[in-house]
Amino acid sequence: MARPPFTEDDPILDRFRLDGRAAIVTGGAQGLGRGFAKALAGAGASVMIADLNGDGAATTAAELADAGFSVASVQADVTDPDAIDHMIASTLETFGDLHIAINNAGINFNSAAEDTAIDEWDATFDLNLRGLFLCCQAEGRHMITRGYGKIINIASMSSVLVPHPQKQAVYNTSKAGVAHLTACLATEWAEHGVRVNAVSPGIVRTPLIESEDLAPLKDEWLTEIPMGRLAEVADIQAGVLYLASDASDYMIGHNLAIMGGQNLW
Repeated sequence: MARPPFTEDDPILDRFRLDGRAAIVTGGAQGLGRGFAKALAGAGASVMIADLNGDGAATTAAELADAGFSVASVQADVTDPDAIDHMIASTLETFGDLHIAINNAGINFNSAAEDTAIDEWDATFDLNLRGLFLCCQAEGRHMITRGYGKIINIASMSSVLVPHPQKQAVYNTSKAGVAHLTACLATEWAEHGVRVNAVSPGIVRTPLIESEDLAPLKDEWLTEIPMGRLAEVADIQAGVLYLASDASDYMIGHNLAIMGGQNLW
C-alpha cells in the first residue's frame, strides 16, 4: 500500500533501499539487464531474472545468488501474453509480491529505411513496443490492486534524437513509442500509486562496441558526446535504482536520458 510522503528530516539514503521489495527484470540474462538485476538486488530487493534465453537467465541468477543476492529466474517470451502471466505468477510464487518491474527486453536491426523489410518492422515493434505494453499491462494490473508499484521502461537515446551514422529508423521509432507510452501510462496509473518512468541510455561500452569492426563508428560517436566517453553499465544502473526506489516517488512519466550530454549537441 502507498505510504505517506517522506519529509526532509527522513534519512536520505534510506529512501534508496529496496529491502522487502520484489522485482522483475526482463532481458535480464546479460548486458544492461544483468546490471539492473544486480543493482536492485544490491539495494535489498528480491529479483526475478526473466529472459527468452532461459539457460542464460538461470546462469546469471546462479552467479548473483552465489554472491549472496536473493534472485531467481524464469524463461519468458515477452511477446506472448501467456508467458508474461507465467513470469508474474512465478515472481509472486517465489517472492510473494511484485513491487518493481524493469522492462528491458528489446531488439535492434540496422537497415536503411528504403531497404527495411516489413518482417523487420514487425519483429522490432512486436518486442520493443507491443511486448513492452503487454508487460506493463500485466504488471500494472497487479500493482493497481495493491496501490503501489514502480515500472521502469528501458527506452533509448533513440527516443530523443536520431543517432548517426547508423541507419535504424524502425528501432528509433519503436523507442520513441516506448517513451510516449510511458507518459500515457504514468498519467493513467498515478491515482493508483503506480509510478511509470523510462530510462534512455546512451551508447554503452560493451565488447561489441569495443570491437575492431565498430572502431570507426565509435570514434565518430565520441565526437558527439560532451563527456568524451561511452556510458558504462554502472552509469545506467544508478538511474534505474533511483526510479525503482522511494526517492523518486514524485516523478512520473519522465524519460531519464543518461547519455553524457549527447542529446545536447
